Amino acid sequence: MPLGLGGQELFIILFLALLIFGAKKLPEVGAGLGKGIRSFKESLREADVSEEIKKLEDTKKEPNPEKQLTEMKKS
Repeated sequence: MPLGLGGQELFIILFLALLIFGAKKLPEVGAGLGKGIRSFKESLREADVSEEIKKLEDTKKEPNPEKQLTEMKKS
């Protein structure tokens, strides 16, 4: 189970969410949560890509074989 939660714990969490938000509001809350998680994952991917682009631009500007060898040894 995710985060080490069992069936009983998940049931209790869902029941409490139903009590707090109500049956009509719960789908809206779930949809908003899903959109937020999706947006967060996309921003993480974009950050990874921009870091890789920056690394490539740095190596393109200064081709230093010794620096590249030490970076390869660290990896």
